[in-house]
Amino acid sequence: MLLAIDCGNTNTVFSIWDGTSFIATWRTATDHNRTADQYYVWLSTLMAAQKIDAEITDVIISTTVPRVVFNLRVLSDRYFNTRPLVVGKPECDLPVDVRVDAGTQVGPDRLVNTVAGYDLYGGDLIVVDFGTATTFDVVAADGAYIGGVIAPGVNLSLRALHEAAAALPHVDITKPNKVIGTNTVECMQSGVFWGYVGVIREICSRIKTERDRPMKIIATGGLAPLFQQHEELFDDWKDELTMHGLTVIHQHNVTKGN
Repeated sequence: MLLAIDCGNTNTVFSIWDGTSFIATWRTATDHNRTADQYYVWLSTLMAAQKIDAEITDVIISTTVPRVVFNLRVLSDRYFNTRPLVVGKPECDLPVDVRVDAGTQVGPDRLVNTVAGYDLYGGDLIVVDFGTATTFDVVAADGAYIGGVIAPGVNLSLRALHEAAAALPHVDITKPNKVIGTNTVECMQSGVFWGYVGVIREICSRIKTERDRPMKIIATGGLAPLFQQHEELFDDWKDELTMHGLTVIHQHNVTKGN
């Protein structure tokens, strides 16, 4: 079975793919100091708790935190006796082209989302990912990654307000009952929620105008359902988009190797 690992700046997700579906998914805080042994104890404990008797034969990794790669490689080598595919490394081939300025490094998560979006929805897409940063990735008609937009993440913006202004509390993101807040918490929630609704609409509108063609907007990430439920900003949203992309990339490399 395939162990797919998506390591972001805030959280790392581990999923086991049996070739048809994900049979288990777990999330942990990203920590570059965590050793391979610690990863294995944590992972094997969760597998045992859920009575998952799966033999991991392959591992694929996407990470925006380069310092975690070494220990994840050791985890794969030591405990699963396999050399992992690492998205963005020369040995990991992508099933789509990347058309950006020469010398530009594109985040592996953005490439994986592009692959997943094209596989599930076809081309001419805008993939909006609500992570530590809110990213907008543009997928051409043939599936190529052709650039995008990076904005501060929703929770990052809330934390910045709290940390930079002593009088402002930490608040959770939610849709406020009204735009005009009558207390500090409501004011902050309104500013962030409606502010990001505006960001999403404006950026996607300008991308569509610049591309001059119909485009689907696909969302992923933890806060996608919140914005989709209330504002219908997206044509669809998929929680496991990045994980799906990892399975597609893995299969592409397996097939190419054969």
